[in-house]
Amino acid sequence: METFLLLNRWLHIAAGFTGFFVAPVALIVRKGGPAHRLWGKVFFWAMLVAGGTAIVSASLKGLTFLLLTGIFSLYLAQFGYRSLRHKRMGAGQGPALYDWVSVLVGLLIFLGTLAYGLFSRPFNPVLVVFGGIGLMTTVRQLRGFWRPGPWPAGQWLRNHISGFVGSYIAAVSAFSVTSLKFIVFPLNFLWPTLVLVPLLIWFQRRHAPKGEAVKL
Repeated sequence: METFLLLNRWLHIAAGFTGFFVAPVALIVRKGGPAHRLWGKVFFWAMLVAGGTAIVSASLKGLTFLLLTGIFSLYLAQFGYRSLRHKRMGAGQGPALYDWVSVLVGLLIFLGTLAYGLFSRPFNPVLVVFGGIGLMTTVRQLRGFWRPGPWPAGQWLRNHISGFVGSYIAAVSAFSVTSLKFIVFPLNFLWPTLVLVPLLIWFQRRHAPKGEAVKL
């Protein structure tokens, strides 16, 4: 078991560092170009590996905090990637079975995360923030799937940006907690959200169609 955990840890570190350095590259290069698609896919798979190995390690060690963070990062990564398939949502395209299953599973997970944060003793503001963000994301997805007619112009792109940047925020938060021991709780979990959410909003505004309201 110790050998397995060690290999799992090194795989997690390798994937996490890959995603950490690749994400800014995907954001900087021309959107929709070959480089953006390449580095976006590298980031996506890095987050899947990093999130999956975090879930394995946290489950075996009973680390609820990091378990929920890993799930949060995984969900947002797949949300951002899946959004690329929603360009014609409501205009001849409807949600697939995968879309319904993933959003309902996410809804249950984030409801549980929020409740765990609210009712845990001592009170846990980190899980409240992460659970609340995840819950808002899944509720907005459900509303979009049920809504008749085509989606607002560029909504799939805003979802794509918020999913990938949100996954990156969760990954940086987990790194901060495990490695930056000089930052006190809960700031060690929340500073990436405070720093990177304005960047997320700026990217959404830059790429949203003119006159469209920006929705996180």
